[in-house]
Amino acid sequence: MSFLLLIIGLILVVGGAHYLTDGASSIAHNKGVSPLVIGLTVVAFGTSAPELAVSVSSALQGSGDIAVGNVVGSNILNILLIGGLSAIISTLSVSRSSIKYEIPMCLLFSILLSAMCLDHFLGGGVNQISRFEGMMLLLCFFAFFGYTFWITRQSKRAAENTSVNVKSKSTWLSIILVGGGLAGLIFGGDLFVKNAIDIARQYKVPESVIGLTIVAIGTSLPELATSVIAAIKGEHDIAIGNIVGSNIFNMTLILGTSACITPLSMSGISWTDLLVMIIAVAMLFLFSLLWGERKINRVEGTLLLITFTGYMYFLLSSSNI
Repeated sequence: MSFLLLIIGLILVVGGAHYLTDGASSIAHNKGVSPLVIGLTVVAFGTSAPELAVSVSSALQGSGDIAVGNVVGSNILNILLIGGLSAIISTLSVSRSSIKYEIPMCLLFSILLSAMCLDHFLGGGVNQISRFEGMMLLLCFFAFFGYTFWITRQSKRAAENTSVNVKSKSTWLSIILVGGGLAGLIFGGDLFVKNAIDIARQYKVPESVIGLTIVAIGTSLPELATSVIAAIKGEHDIAIGNIVGSNIFNMTLILGTSACITPLSMSGISWTDLLVMIIAVAMLFLFSLLWGERKINRVEGTLLLITFTGYMYFLLSSSNI
């Protein structure tokens, strides 16, 4: 029964991503807003809803390992797996704004989060994200949110990010598509995660590994489906904006909120996991700059996937699963 529910959840996620992408790109077209802005805000926040629900719920239940592992694992998956698959499907064009602002911002927040997580390694006490550090992360979120307002105004004057292959729909229909798509993504992702965790616990998989793998993969299904379908439809700004925006939301809003509820334990998360998260963002940034073309091609997408496969192998083999 659990496997059947997994499949149903996956179908809901894929269908939801299809309608969310159509509705979001139509809103961008109708309102003269860059698809990148829509990807960084509406789509990124919507597809991060499962991570928010899982991490906050885990914090309330005292399972800090799952809360942090979910975010760190999701961020790694978003870039290495989702970014890699999207680039293999269709070479991704990266906007100047992403190279200049959003991706460096994501890299900075990744380094900041890692520093917060490694108290003992850096000469402090127990490895955890404290309430004070949670408030710092929330301040970073509000700074990012303010930045998105600024680029919304700028994007209305920027022709380079305007999609030209959008089937225009009425604003109300577009909103319904976005809402229905998000509902499918969230409900389907929740169905997938709950049943995947039940199956994993039957096989006595450690909670930190569940957070870094099964929960991270399950809660990243909305990002995966949305970015892949956006790549297929040629909506590269939505694909990139979704990946980068979701990572920033995960680190700042989700972990910030969770840590404010209760300090988050880091006993199951290693410096290797945090390093891979930083390397993933650095690879995205480097590939966007190479050759001066502002593109992530299929070869670079394959390298992202190879890195993801290597990390998964290391994670599972070191856990003796």
